[in-house]
Amino acid sequence: QVQLVESGGGLVQPGGSLSLSCVGSGGDFSMWAMDWYRQAPGKQREWVSTINIDQGTIDAAFVRGRFTISRDNAKNTVYLQMNSLQPEDTAVYYCKTWIGDTEYWGQGTQVTVSS
Repeated sequence: QVQLVESGGGLVQPGGSLSLSCVGSGGDFSMWAMDWYRQAPGKQREWVSTINIDQGTIDAAFVRGRFTISRDNAKNTVYLQMNSLQPEDTAVYYCKTWIGDTEYWGQGTQVTVSS
């Protein structure tokens, strides 16, 4: 059974950094394209970044070079390095993959940007 577990969230001041991790299990992680999404209070979940199995990446426009997605297949882990965080980045961050027609989501990790 595919499972995704995020970690690394927390409270950070504006301008600060956080590194999120998502560990996958239950299959061949190296064959999974991986996404990061986020959901702010009262808002719809939105896509943040994608890393494909060939290490190619795509970012949402609001990332503006502040976030970097990466993966370490030896550790079954995808990362999201977030720099220059702002209060509007406050959200629950989720990792996601899909296999065939099935999506798999982690439980999320809370990121709060506040002074």
